[in-house]
Amino acid sequence: MNPVLRGAAIYLFLLIIFRIMGKRSLSETTTFDFILLLIISEVTQQALVGEDNSLTAAFILIITLVTLDLSLSFLKDRFKLFGKFVEGTPLVVVEKGKPLKERMKKSRVENDDILEAARLNFGLERMEQIKYAVLEKDGSISIIPYGAGGE
Repeated sequence: MNPVLRGAAIYLFLLIIFRIMGKRSLSETTTFDFILLLIISEVTQQALVGEDNSLTAAFILIITLVTLDLSLSFLKDRFKLFGKFVEGTPLVVVEKGKPLKERMKKSRVENDDILEAARLNFGLERMEQIKYAVLEKDGSISIIPYGAGGE
């Protein structure tokens, strides 16, 4: 298979896999996640170059991957719905001190994750002190405590 098609196929496949894995997998990298990424990169490298270890093939693959990335960035900027599909949107997981369990379960966010973000950012100790907790597109958790914004 041509290196451009191989590169495009691997890029799109990994984009879909990491989108399915969810936001939290991007934010918190455990030792297991790190090892998995190393293995994925080795397998991907083999799939991309196959038997062709030439500089030309490497240059073609690099140009293909950068072009795909720039194209997707352009499409995300031009078509907001496409951007939401590829990157997702922020998701409220705590509202007025109450955890939204279904959203948390779907996003694989635990109470401990929210409380850790609350402690680190504001020194909060209890869920009731959190007005809103938002799971951001990058997997981080933003906390809006009661009393913020004039309240």
